[in-house]
Amino acid sequence: MSDVIDKRVRARQFRARLSQAMRAEGVSQSALARAVGVDRSTISQLLTGDGARLPNAQVVGACAAALGVSADWLLSLSERPETAANLLATSLSITTAPRALVDEQIFNWHQEAAGYKIRHVPAALPDMFKTTEFLQWEYSPHLGRTTEQAINASEDRLSWMRQANSDYEIALPLHEMASFAWAEGYYSGLPRDIRLTQIDRFRDLSRTLYPRLRMYLFDARRLFSSPITVFGPLMAVLYSGHHYIVFRDKERVQALTEDFDNLVREATITARSLPDHLDSLRRMIT
Repeated sequence: MSDVIDKRVRARQFRARLSQAMRAEGVSQSALARAVGVDRSTISQLLTGDGARLPNAQVVGACAAALGVSADWLLSLSERPETAANLLATSLSITTAPRALVDEQIFNWHQEAAGYKIRHVPAALPDMFKTTEFLQWEYSPHLGRTTEQAINASEDRLSWMRQANSDYEIALPLHEMASFAWAEGYYSGLPRDIRLTQIDRFRDLSRTLYPRLRMYLFDARRLFSSPITVFGPLMAVLYSGHHYIVFRDKERVQALTEDFDNLVREATITARSLPDHLDSLRRMIT
């Protein structure tokens, strides 16, 4: 709204918005007067006056606080009635991230973003592309359900991805794939035959699902990314280890989208060259 709005118009809109907020909250003139610390007649004048004069900042602020709206909205300086705290709560939320193969919240976010491009930097190798044997090795000690249930749910996720009208871009650190191939670090003890079968699966999926699925490997010595999923323009979800930090405001989603796109632009291994890279890893293992 323009900053040069006529004073009479601003005063009229203040009265209308104050009345609207009172009705929405079910607050009477007497109750608002008590909350603000003024006489009831003062509230009555604020609602029924016809001049261009506005109340002082203290009264406006007290009215806004009592009614759960922003003072800027009452004064027509904003079209959003929410307070700054409420706006932040709407645009940012934190949910628990269980240590489990299947997280229904993540699946719901995927469904919500159907039709949009989904950009993903996983915490390790992406679960829905893993073989049954790999999933059993990795998750069996941690799951609060049978391995069969978890594997079936993972297959359901992959099936959904095949059918959804969403492009999928995945960016992984180059060293993550190398550590997996050589059974180092997190993957220490992963049997050789499981690694070979898993490489074949990655290679086959990257070929058969291309271009809707595109996987990139970036050099973490030059670039860094925390685990994140960007669901089109709708939201960006950071993974902290125990929680998902969810951003829904346009500016932050756009900023994190640009961060991801930079990983793709600077990728050492592109989606087209990934199958050849996987073949190279397989030859080194064998």
